[in-house]
Amino acid sequence: MSIKLFDSELRVMEVLWKEGDLAAGQLAKILKDEIGWNRNTTYTVIKKCVEKGAIERREPNFICSPLVSKEQVQNYETEELIGKMFDGSKEKFFAAFLDGKKLSKEEIESLKQMIMKLEE
Repeated sequence: MSIKLFDSELRVMEVLWKEGDLAAGQLAKILKDEIGWNRNTTYTVIKKCVEKGAIERREPNFICSPLVSKEQVQNYETEELIGKMFDGSKEKFFAAFLDGKKLSKEEIESLKQMIMKLEE
């Protein structure tokens, strides 16, 4: 998946990932309640997501369905960040992440387990 989604598009996707398929009107109502968007703003952002292949729009009722998962977008954005900010080096990214040293014992143990799984 190589779809770059901007913040406004991610807002729409977050609602669809959480709620599942929705009519555009329902989506517009949720986003109006959550962040104050008007219907035209929501419809414009939906249209951009459809053009990018992130959302499928079906009739009747202008039903919107996500075509990409949250995990796919997270993976793409992470790779973009590592490429842009850390010269493509996951090691540099991880070192910068750990530099904060604000991890709980549980988080440290979880990271150790992830690394051990990679070594298997």
